[in-house]
Amino acid sequence: MNYPQELIDEVKKRSAGMRLEGINSGSGPKHPKLMIIGEAPGRNEIVNNIPFSGDAGKELNKSLAQIGLTRDDVYITSAVRSRPYAIKKVFSKRENKEVTKYPNRKPTKKEVLAHAPFLDYEMDYAQPKLIVALGNTGLERLLGPGHKISEEHGKVIENTPILRLNRQKDGYVWSKQKYTIFPEYHPAAVFYNRKLSDDIIKDWNIIKPYLEKEK
Repeated sequence: MNYPQELIDEVKKRSAGMRLEGINSGSGPKHPKLMIIGEAPGRNEIVNNIPFSGDAGKELNKSLAQIGLTRDDVYITSAVRSRPYAIKKVFSKRENKEVTKYPNRKPTKKEVLAHAPFLDYEMDYAQPKLIVALGNTGLERLLGPGHKISEEHGKVIENTPILRLNRQKDGYVWSKQKYTIFPEYHPAAVFYNRKLSDDIIKDWNIIKPYLEKEK
């Protein structure tokens, strides 16, 4: 996806002063079999400009293969298209001094709102019918605050509008178009809790019948 320069300029202006690095564009065809919406890119994605290209991407590829899809079949993006980073000072034993590190972090609601024009643009481009929301940030960007993957994973939210920027571009309104949304654990969740593996496999299998309907 090549974003128009005016769109990039708009989002940069909206993001001014925020701790965000680079821009990693979304990727995929028009009318994808699934649209995947995650949280935000990490270091790998900013360097190579490939969404979900790290270890989490390998887990995502496994889930796609499980339901008979490849990355070529899906459009992949996220609520924020720049890398949110923190600034931390830690003591390095190797260097025997205090060093500054810039680890990934969860994007804030203000950062999600600042990047909302990107996702709205991608929705208009791809025109998906089926959407997979990976993690709380992606789910809340679509359906608003209060939604939790831990409570809604494995469920199917059918025929629902999603949030888009309002005319003033300072908040959200509900879309006229309606979609089917599958809340799923973020692929990286399994790295922190291996017990989620079985749930992730079961949850992705729920998507299969909906893919068949769309054929």
